[in-house]
Amino acid sequence: MQVETFGPDFDAGPDAFVDTAGAISALDLVITSDTAVAHLAAMSGCATWIALKFVPEWRWQLGRSDSPWYPSVRLFRQRSLNEWAAVFDEIAMALREVVASRVARAGRENG
Repeated sequence: MQVETFGPDFDAGPDAFVDTAGAISALDLVITSDTAVAHLAAMSGCATWIALKFVPEWRWQLGRSDSPWYPSVRLFRQRSLNEWAAVFDEIAMALREVVASRVARAGRENG
C-alpha cells in the first residue's frame, strides 16, 4: 500500500476543499472521522465510512448505521465513551469483506 502526502499547498487559499474534492473523485471509498471530509465525499456520492464518537455531531443522529441525507454513507459508532478499538475493528472487517467481494467479482469477470 502506498500513502500519499499532498504537501502544504493542498487546499490552501480561498478555494479550500477544491483539492480534497478532486482527490475524493479518484477514490472508491473514503474512510474518515472528519465530518467536513465526510460531508464533501458523501455529497459527491462517493462511498463514505465515518468513524463516530459515542456522542456524535447531531447530523449523524443516534442508533443508525446509515444517514438519511447521504445514501452512500455507512456509520461506525463507538459503543462506549473513548472506545475506538471496536470501531476500527469493525471498519477493518467491513473493508476485508469489500475487498474480498471485489476480488471475487474480478475473478469471475476475468475467469
